[in-house]
Amino acid sequence: MRVKVLSRNPDDYVRDTKLDLQRVPRNYDPVLHPFEVAREYVRALNATKLERVFAKPFLTSLDGHRDGVNCMAKHPKSLSTVLSGACDGEVKIWNLTRRQCIRTIQAHEGFVRGMCARFCGTSFFTVGDDKTVKQWKMESPEYGEEEEPIHTILGKTVYTGIDHHWKEPVFATCGHQVDIWDEQRTSPKCSLTWGFDSITSVKFNPIETYLLGSCASDRNIVLYDMRKSTPLKKVILNMRTNTLCWNPMEAFIFTAANEDYNLYTFDMRFLESPVMVHMDHVSAVLDVDYSPTGKEFVSASFDKSIRIFPVDKGHSREVYHTKRMQHVITVKWTSDNKYILCGSDEMNIRLWKANASEKLGVLAPREKAAMNYNQKLKEKFQFHPQIRRIAQHRHLPKSIYCQIKEQRIMREARRRKELNRRKHSKPGSVPLVPERKKHIVAVVK
Repeated sequence: MRVKVLSRNPDDYVRDTKLDLQRVPRNYDPVLHPFEVAREYVRALNATKLERVFAKPFLTSLDGHRDGVNCMAKHPKSLSTVLSGACDGEVKIWNLTRRQCIRTIQAHEGFVRGMCARFCGTSFFTVGDDKTVKQWKMESPEYGEEEEPIHTILGKTVYTGIDHHWKEPVFATCGHQVDIWDEQRTSPKCSLTWGFDSITSVKFNPIETYLLGSCASDRNIVLYDMRKSTPLKKVILNMRTNTLCWNPMEAFIFTAANEDYNLYTFDMRFLESPVMVHMDHVSAVLDVDYSPTGKEFVSASFDKSIRIFPVDKGHSREVYHTKRMQHVITVKWTSDNKYILCGSDEMNIRLWKANASEKLGVLAPREKAAMNYNQKLKEKFQFHPQIRRIAQHRHLPKSIYCQIKEQRIMREARRRKELNRRKHSKPGSVPLVPERKKHIVAVVK
């Protein structure tokens, strides 16, 4: 004789304490829930609307500089410490937690062209228009001590950029050429050059740390290998590239900020065409920085706005601007992936949230669960017309709105002209060039 016994696990329905919520058994059979999708759609719509209601990304403004902010650097060990350099040669160290300046140094005569922190966080380097490279202590001087650099290197030409190696006491400067320096020496270990124009930016790869990338005024992006002391290859674009930034999670990927209003994400192994062209800005892109996850990057532009782009999308997911913000020269994404800092012409550093509607502070477990549930619902219904319209809508300054409209008309006119030319020409005489290859002039190896 066979007997079937019903058994239940008390953990499924018994509360641990009287304060816990009552556990309710649920049957997830879709037959019993015919209106589930409709209910979820309404919840997704409400979640999307609430996201736009709570989207208040601007947090604070750090003012104190007496000239435009030209460059910034992050502290490698401290999340709350940020360094900024201005056009009057002044360097300030900020505490983001207290939102105030903790130290001011008159570092250079003229512009501070570039700055970077040492990988251990004990000191930082600055370069300026006075043809010097200076190393400074990160800590304030003791009582009675003068504010003086640890080392000063006097060069022959103006240095326009600097970056430090991620693991070794080595740094690179750029100007007339790319110089690799040992911290203990006053002359460069090696000098790298390819072409005869001024180099505006140099960056070390954070993963393959012996690789460098540089941007020159003659429209080149040049890649170097520090071990060989030779350039590897270069790609020539239609217009000048202002700066580049390496992806911190994928060794071969970098993004270049260009004068033609676009950003180009390249795989350094296949420079013949970019992986993605990011088009949304309406003026020259001046700076770019990756998030620590490597999934997104932020760009600063001459059009007085900053935009956040997913790496695999051609258009931005977010645009930040204020009435008072002028041309944005430099931008940084903080190492905890929560905040964005930008420095602009009108002497201010602004702190923004990376996710505009994110709630700051500690979240209760139920809040966290509700947030994750809403996020999944928004992803599920993201392509529904109504939800997509609400999620993508942004208020833009009139100047940017009018320029976007104008560029759309120009782009459509170019496309129509190309179609007409192809229609009235001999078959095959007007080749179809994809958008990604239109901006590449040549790749030299």
